[in-house]
Amino acid sequence: MKLRTKYILFVGIIHAVALVLAFFIFRQDKIFFIIAEVLVIISALVAWQLYNQLLQPLKLLMQGVDAIRDRDFNVKFSVTGKYEMDQLISVYNHMIDELRTERTRQEQQHFFLEKLIHTSPTGIIILDYDQQVHQLNPKALQILELPEKDVRNQPVQSVPHPLMQEISKLSSGESKTITINGIETYKLKKSHFIDRGFPRYFILLEELTVEILMAEKNAYGKVIRLMAHEVNNTIGPVNSILQSTLHVQQHAPAIRNALQVAIERNNNLNVFMRNFADLVRLPPPTRKTIDLHLLLHNVHQLMQLQQQDKHITFVFELHPQPVTIMADPLQMEQALINIVKNAIEAIAHEGTITFATTSHQLVISDTGKGIDPQVADQLFSPFFSTKKDGQGIGLTFTRDILLNHGFEFSLKTVAPGVTLFSIAW
Repeated sequence: MKLRTKYILFVGIIHAVALVLAFFIFRQDKIFFIIAEVLVIISALVAWQLYNQLLQPLKLLMQGVDAIRDRDFNVKFSVTGKYEMDQLISVYNHMIDELRTERTRQEQQHFFLEKLIHTSPTGIIILDYDQQVHQLNPKALQILELPEKDVRNQPVQSVPHPLMQEISKLSSGESKTITINGIETYKLKKSHFIDRGFPRYFILLEELTVEILMAEKNAYGKVIRLMAHEVNNTIGPVNSILQSTLHVQQHAPAIRNALQVAIERNNNLNVFMRNFADLVRLPPPTRKTIDLHLLLHNVHQLMQLQQQDKHITFVFELHPQPVTIMADPLQMEQALINIVKNAIEAIAHEGTITFATTSHQLVISDTGKGIDPQVADQLFSPFFSTKKDGQGIGLTFTRDILLNHGFEFSLKTVAPGVTLFSIAW
C-alpha cells in the first residue's frame, strides 16, 4: 500500500470517528454539535493541506528519479518559497548539475578515446570478458589483412592469422617481437584495464618492419663500406706488385702459375666485395612502364642454360591480357633473376618452375626441397644463407628492390615440393 493511501485512510478514519462521537455526545445540544462538526471539517481541511505539503516533495523526488532513470539531466525544479521544499529542490538541482557535468566529461573522454583508438598508428585489439575480439581499430585490420566480420566477436585463437595465434599465448603485461615471412616484424603487447570490477584485456600491435630494416641496413652498410675500403686499398697495390713480378722472365713456370692464381684470386675478392657494396649503393628506382610478360621472357632467356643443365621445365601461366607495372627495368630484372636462380638451386635435378601472373600479382613457384621452418624467418636477413658457398645477399638485394618499389612480397613453402615467391603491386 502506498504512503499516500495510508495517510488518506488514517485521516479519514480519525475524522469519521470524531464525527460519530460528536453526534452521540452533542446530539441533544445542536449548537455544540454544529461547533464540533465545524471543527472536524476545519481539521480535515488542515489535514488535506498538510497532505499536499508533505506529498509535494515526494512527487518532485519521484519526477527527479524518473528523469535520472531516463538519463535526462536537464530536468530542474524552481523554488517554491517554502523552506523545506526549497532545501530539497536545491540539493536535487545541485546533484543534477554535477551529474550533467560528469556525463559531459565522460562523453568527451569517451569520444577522445574512440578517436585516439581509431586514428592510432598502432594496431589496437580490445577483448571482452569472454576473451573474444570486441573491438579493433583500422590499423589492426590493416595489419591482419582480414575482413572485420571475420575477426570481431571471435575468440582470439580461432582467428586464422599467425599474429592472433601468438596473441593467444600472451599473458597480461607480456610483450613479444615476432617476424612473419622473414620480413614483417611486429611487437605485441598485452595488458588490461578494470571495467565494472572485472579485467578486460587489450593488445597493441606495433609494426617495426621499416625501423628494423633501416637499422639493419645502416649497420651492415657501415661494415661493408669499411671492409670494401680496406680490401680495395690492399688489393690494388698487391696486384700491382704481382703484375710487375709476373713480367720478370726468370721465374719458373710453377712460380708464374702461382702468381697468376694469386692475381685471379685478388680479382675474385674484388668482385666479391663489389657485390656487397652494390647492396649498400642501391639507387632509388627509376620507374617506367614495363611489360611484365616481356620481362619474364628476358629472364627466361638469361637463365636458360642453368635450366637445361638441371633438366628443369619452365611453365608460363600468364594473364590473357598484357600486364604492365611501374618499375625500374634493370632492378626488377635483377630481382627476378635472383628469385629464379634460387628456385633453380632449390631443385636437385628435374623439376618445374611456374610463372603465374594476374593483373596485380606475380607468383613464381618451384618444386624444390622447400624451406626449413627453422630458418624461414631469416631468409631475407643480410649474410644469411643455407648454401655452402652462399654470400647471403641475393634475397636481401631482392628484398630492398621490392621494398623500394613499394611492392608486397612473400616467400614460403605452402606444401611439400611447393614453394611460392609472390609479388603484388
